Amino acid sequence: MTSLNIPSEFSTTLQAAGLSFEVPTGLFLGGAWRSGSAGETISVIDAATGKPFADVAAATEDDAREAMDKAVEVQADWAESTPRERSELLRRLFDLVHEHADQLAALQSLELGRALPDSKGEVTYAAEYLRWFSERAAAISGEYRVAPAGNGRIVTTHRPVGPVLAITPWNFPLAMVTRKLAPALAAGCTVIAKPAQLTPLTMLYFAELGRIAGIPDGVFQVLPTSSARRVSALLDDDRLRKLTFTGSTEVGQALAATAAQKTIRTSLELGGNAPFVVLEHADVDKAVEQAIAAKMRGAGQVCVAANRFIVHESLAEEFEAGLVQKMSEFVMGPGTDPKTTMGPLVSQEQRDGVRDMVAKAVEEGAHVALGGNEALDKLGETHPDLDPNGFWYPATVLTGVTPQFEIANQEIFGPVAAVQRVSSDEEALKVANDTVFGLAGYVMGEDMKKTLRFAERMEAGMVGVNRGALSDASAPFGGVKQSGLGREGGFEGIEEYLDTVYLALDV
Repeated sequence: MTSLNIPSEFSTTLQAAGLSFEVPTGLFLGGAWRSGSAGETISVIDAATGKPFADVAAATEDDAREAMDKAVEVQADWAESTPRERSELLRRLFDLVHEHADQLAALQSLELGRALPDSKGEVTYAAEYLRWFSERAAAISGEYRVAPAGNGRIVTTHRPVGPVLAITPWNFPLAMVTRKLAPALAAGCTVIAKPAQLTPLTMLYFAELGRIAGIPDGVFQVLPTSSARRVSALLDDDRLRKLTFTGSTEVGQALAATAAQKTIRTSLELGGNAPFVVLEHADVDKAVEQAIAAKMRGAGQVCVAANRFIVHESLAEEFEAGLVQKMSEFVMGPGTDPKTTMGPLVSQEQRDGVRDMVAKAVEEGAHVALGGNEALDKLGETHPDLDPNGFWYPATVLTGVTPQFEIANQEIFGPVAAVQRVSSDEEALKVANDTVFGLAGYVMGEDMKKTLRFAERMEAGMVGVNRGALSDASAPFGGVKQSGLGREGGFEGIEEYLDTVYLALDV
């Protein structure tokens, strides 16, 4: 395996999932590892114990300004690199991610708390963006045509938009950076990336792999920070030409408003409230199986996770029983333990938010069919092997939920399935679409004509039809309504980083 070469003052050695490996802990600025200008650090917490296990350098606004200077300095040269050069670099990085897959998976499970099978799945998924956009880099095309009036020729070409600020969330610390970086590099843009404060280590490890792959100094820089505003302050810089953000709707909308003042191109992947609809003609066993896939990856801490289970009343009892059975089979434990299938939530704040949502749902009339806050309170008895300081929440099924409940109108981001019953397809569609969000949706049905017509009327940017997993690097990812702007992945993803230029020829 290719060895990392990080100065000892900017690295630490971690043990996880039976591995011992070196991890960067500095800022990655101008192609070098260094401390933040104020000497501050961020503590990274093990969600399974509630204790810090690593300290990472924290960037200041001065560091962000310096990173911007370096990105601008190399932007023109990077834009002039050949498509083949950019393609081959991304392919080398794809190979390195797979070469270091075990370390990347263990690192994610350590800093996020996520079960190893989910972390391994993310490494594979994240790498696919590198491979996909390595193929797109050499396929950027233009157009040549006769003007309709016959008085010249219309030629279109593309050029990179310029320096990019990429802000990523904590729940997919590897895939969210590859989803943004790969098309940006393929297009010829430089990138300044800010990882989430809760999970900065994975992106820092990835940055070292990028250095090994040959990304030129200053083309990709990583700035962990204890205050996001220190890096988002770059939105006032006229030289910044693109913002890509994944995170909460409130923060994304605020950043977009700031970016608009400089007319900075913006793409946003924001919150969701995904419906999972089980139509009257659905196969219940299949619906339960796909419901688990749509809900429980990463203990439910996924933007496209099913949030509202909307089930035809004729199938509801059987579906609820099946869901309780399958969710009761999850094994809680530290994410790095090979026996674990569901790790803790990422933070105490996240765990407490889920607990409060469940309490409110019960107060409003929901029935706890599995788990819930009583099970949380008894974890010391039922799971004495779990560290009481970890951020645990048991797999939970709530029934008797209605569209008016608070839990039906908020993104849960935890292992809680809230089931609503409906009496018709039209009622199901109305309930599914009755939200300001529109990121993902799911529908299950065996009558394909009815099922596809239902899917086409769902107000979501992505719809899983008889499947609970829909993310694919070769498909466009993004939402409608208040779930975002633009698309990542697919053929569309690289367009977010390209300006179209029209040449008028007098021929």
